[in-house]
Amino acid sequence: MLSEKASILDQTRANVRDRVLWLATAIVNHANNVRPNTDGTKVGGHQSSSASSVALLTALYFETLESDDRVAIKPHASPVFHAINYLLGNLDAKYLEQFRQYGGLQAYPSRTKDPEIVDFSTGSVGLAGPAAAFGALTRDYLELHDFTPTSGRFYAHLGDAELDEGSMWEAVIEPALSGLGRCTWIVDVNRQSLDRVVPGIRIRQYIDMLEANGWTVFTAKYGDSLTELMERPGGEALRRRIDDMPNEEYQGLLTAPHADLRGRLLEGADGDKADLDRCVSTVDDEELYERIINLGGHDVGYLTRLYGRAAAVEGPSAVFAYTVKGWGLQSAADPRNHAATLSQEQFEQFGAAMGRDTENPWERFPEDSLEQSYIAKAATRLSRRKQQTFDPLEFEDTGLTIPATASTQDAFARMLLELDRSSPESASRIVTTSADVATSTGLSSWINRASVFSREETPDFLGFRERMLKWLQKPEGRHIELGLSEMNMFLLLGQLGLADRMSGQRLIPIGTVYDPFIARGTDALVNALYQESRFILVATPSGISLSTEGGAHQGVITPSLGINTPGIIYYEPAFAREVEWILLDAVRSIGKGDGESYLLRLSTRPVDQSLFLPEGAQTEVLREQVLAGCYRLRSAKSDSEASLNLFAVGALVEEAVQAIEPLESEGIGVNLFVVTSPDLLNRQLMQATAAEQAGEDDAPWDPTGLLAEAEIGKPALSVIDGHPHSMAFLGAALDCPSSVLGVTTYGQSGSREDLYRHFSIDSQGIFEAGLGLVDRWRKRSA
Repeated sequence: MLSEKASILDQTRANVRDRVLWLATAIVNHANNVRPNTDGTKVGGHQSSSASSVALLTALYFETLESDDRVAIKPHASPVFHAINYLLGNLDAKYLEQFRQYGGLQAYPSRTKDPEIVDFSTGSVGLAGPAAAFGALTRDYLELHDFTPTSGRFYAHLGDAELDEGSMWEAVIEPALSGLGRCTWIVDVNRQSLDRVVPGIRIRQYIDMLEANGWTVFTAKYGDSLTELMERPGGEALRRRIDDMPNEEYQGLLTAPHADLRGRLLEGADGDKADLDRCVSTVDDEELYERIINLGGHDVGYLTRLYGRAAAVEGPSAVFAYTVKGWGLQSAADPRNHAATLSQEQFEQFGAAMGRDTENPWERFPEDSLEQSYIAKAATRLSRRKQQTFDPLEFEDTGLTIPATASTQDAFARMLLELDRSSPESASRIVTTSADVATSTGLSSWINRASVFSREETPDFLGFRERMLKWLQKPEGRHIELGLSEMNMFLLLGQLGLADRMSGQRLIPIGTVYDPFIARGTDALVNALYQESRFILVATPSGISLSTEGGAHQGVITPSLGINTPGIIYYEPAFAREVEWILLDAVRSIGKGDGESYLLRLSTRPVDQSLFLPEGAQTEVLREQVLAGCYRLRSAKSDSEASLNLFAVGALVEEAVQAIEPLESEGIGVNLFVVTSPDLLNRQLMQATAAEQAGEDDAPWDPTGLLAEAEIGKPALSVIDGHPHSMAFLGAALDCPSSVLGVTTYGQSGSREDLYRHFSIDSQGIFEAGLGLVDRWRKRSA
């Protein structure tokens, strides 16, 4: 009776798996061969990559997952994900005809754009596995801080070619992930990437690397019928032959004529040839082929058992499941099948082989069928609770004590302590992280106060010494220190910033990084922002103001990145009070769960703080202008022959102030504006342009309403310790003669004075550029 029940269950599993294959294939077929194509270019959809994953995800969703588990899906298996959601009742049938269509199902799973619940936005390969691991770390952090998380196990469904990505192994060796629990990677080992068959026998190396870093690895290599053949006399020779076979040769077996397969096996058998021949002679050519392609990654029952074992171990686990790319399709195992789609004729042949009606592709199982009962049971188990609502994290106004001379990095360090002092309950949700640069990016005082996060308290072996930095590691620590991997830091920031939506508890993550090394992790940064994660990124030190470190440490492109990247507001404050207001606004915004992420580009350059407050300025008005992106610091003398609007960004405000007197001696009055956010100014320009095009407003554009009527159209000079491209829009926006000073080549070591002079962003360079700009304007106006 038990075997009969098992047989019925196995058949039910196979039927549901095959229906998922059919639906996933039909989704892509409709997009390519049925729906009108207005572009005349291929829509695509990765039918073969989807086919290799149908059993992996059938076993995961219909038998393994619990409602609190979170899953990252292999990008090229998104049709399988949508097919499963349709069967579970989470997706309306109309969307199956809108794959890769505007407003419909996205090409790759998207948290923010797909109609059903998506845990992780995937698309850039090599990020899903680490993201799931850092999601699990976020859950553990919440648990150890008594912030009860609503998430369970984190799964990542991956393609084997993704294991070529360095981001995967940066995460595997990350010390902060040591001791991670409830995290499982499921690897679809179909041995093919986009261009080629994955060379050699790489999986053994990958398994060794995972196990060396504390992972428990399970392998689903051979299905039941191939295993049974290997248990016959001579079967061990067959097992050795296939185990030792390079991927390229194995792929040749799968694509060769069935009559040639036996000979190919025997040809490379060497000393095992007699035993191998005895084993394979018991079956004919067709049966031999069917058994050879019977891999463990297509057996739902076998996979379900392995997933259960993977979930039972302590620490992270991985399941390597061997599959055939294009399994069940005419394109199976074809080395060129990655982007191939079935023609309509091939799809109809496939439908006939599957017993499906191509005119009614979205048919469900009958309500009284075993298959529908199997699906309904999973749907009930996976029903999620409504997303939790949160009260805003309230932060009181701060009263930052500011010394006479201070850098913006120093102000950031002071402000973290002030937030913790003035709003301790809300500040308990602040968590900082850094990739081994915490002490050089302003976090030392915070670490002394908040300590370093560790799963277990670590003895302080240096406690007998008096020291400035107390590196105390304990479960209640609020700084997560990472190894030297910016990619890991952005992946962690992304997950910390999604904690409210993924794990039911809101955090305010703050990450620090050297300005130029943002580029090392840009892929993960953009992916986090695409998912609408909210965090504060502090880029410091920045620019050639970090003079003695040389060109390798002097960032140039970050301002442009801050302007060009959606989902993040870029600020570059000049004074400590600006840092206070901006950071307070950032934690309040993220604490409410709305708005965007923040990028603060800071500097170690000391600035005279007495320059800050403009004459007669009202504090609240000034604060609004600082947060809006620009404010007036000095006005031109009324008796000046000509005027110049000078816009200074960040650390160069002192040079701009110093240039005023020599310009005035030339009869040029200077209106000095401090730009706290080139990004917000550019956004205002875009909004004004859109309003003008819509006929809503044709007034001259004026940044934050700061220019008097007589000042509009006058020459504008901008200066930034970064690429001048980031402020180049200003002159055109103001419809006036303009010039931008900045850094256009890589720097070098030297004093700040030397480098400012070299790039003509010192006070003399500003004077000369302003004088030349006004002279040209005078000549044109004459």
